[in-house]
Amino acid sequence: GLVNQVVSQLIQAIRSRDGGFGSIQRLGAGSYYEHVKITEPNEFDIMLVMPVARLQLDESDDTGAYYYVTFKRNPKEKYLLKFLDEDGKLSALKMLKALRDIIKQEVKNIKNVEVTVKRKKAGSPAITLLIKNPPAEISVDIILTLKVDQSWPPSTQDGLRIEQWLGRKVRGEFRYQPLYLVAKQNKKEKVLRGNTWRLSFSHIEKAMLNNHGQSKTCCESDGPKCCRKSCLKLLKYLLEQLKVKYTKELEKFCSYHVKTAFFHACVMWPNDTDWHWGDLDHCFQKYLGYFLDCLQKSQLPHFFIPQYNLLSLEDKASSDFLSRQINNQLNNRFPIFQE
Repeated sequence: GLVNQVVSQLIQAIRSRDGGFGSIQRLGAGSYYEHVKITEPNEFDIMLVMPVARLQLDESDDTGAYYYVTFKRNPKEKYLLKFLDEDGKLSALKMLKALRDIIKQEVKNIKNVEVTVKRKKAGSPAITLLIKNPPAEISVDIILTLKVDQSWPPSTQDGLRIEQWLGRKVRGEFRYQPLYLVAKQNKKEKVLRGNTWRLSFSHIEKAMLNNHGQSKTCCESDGPKCCRKSCLKLLKYLLEQLKVKYTKELEKFCSYHVKTAFFHACVMWPNDTDWHWGDLDHCFQKYLGYFLDCLQKSQLPHFFIPQYNLLSLEDKASSDFLSRQINNQLNNRFPIFQE
C-alpha cells in the first residue's frame, strides 16, 4: 500500500511536468508481482513504461539482447528528440538522468512518509527509491522502459519454445505482445556511452508464472496443485542465502539465472503430472540437477534469445564456486534451509 501511494504520487507528478514523460504508465514486474517473493515484501520493481510508435533497432553486439535505438523518419514523439545523442541514437543515459532529476525533486513533496533516492550505481538501469517504513526500509527500483508496438527482433525467433508446455497458440499470443526495451548499459562496449537498450520480457515472464500449468486449472482454487512455483522459490532462496554468505564470489549471479533455468525446466518437463504437489522433493532435485548441469557447462541460454548465454566462460570460476556450494548443501540435506 505504501509503495502504491508513493509511486502513484510520483507518476502523477512526472506526467504533469514538461519533461517529455507525459505518457508514462506503470507496470509491476519482478518477484512480488509474479507471486514468487520469498522473504518480506521489501523490494519492488516497477517499470515506468513509455509507449513509442515505431523504432529502428540495431544490434549493439552478438548477444541479440542489446540494441541501439533510432527513429524512423519523423517520430510522432517529438518530445523524445531532445534525448538523442550526436549520432541520432536515443540515449538511455540522457533519459534516465532527466527522469532521475524529476524524481529527486518530486520526492521532497511527498508528505507523511520519508522517501529518498539512492545514489546512482554505475551501469544500473534502475532509479532506486528508499521508503522509510520503521523498523525497516523498502526499496523500489524504478526501471525506465520503452514499449514499442512492432514485431520482436530476429534474435527472438527461436526462443520461447513453450509449444509442448503451454501450447502453440499461447506462444503465438505472446509473440504478438509489444516489445519492451529497458535502459540498460551494455557492459561489453569498449566505450560506455549509455546509448544501449536491452530487450525485456518481464511482461511475458509474469504471464507464464501466473498461468504456468499445461491444464488451464492448474493451481486454481479447485484445480490440481503443482509444485512448480515452490521449486522456483526454493532455488531462489538457496541462491539468495548463499549470496549473503559469499557476496563477493557470487556477485555475478542473480535470481534471473534461477528463473531462466526454471522456464527451461518447465519445457523439459511440460506435463502437470511432472510437477505433482506431493513430489516437491523429487521435482526440486530434478530442477536443481538441471541448474547444476548449466553451471558445469557454463551454458544457460536466455529463454527468449537462445544465442545469448547468461553464463559466460570468463565467469567459469564463479560458476564452479556456486556449483560446489550447492552440491555441498545437497549432500548435507540443505542446512541453509534450517538456519
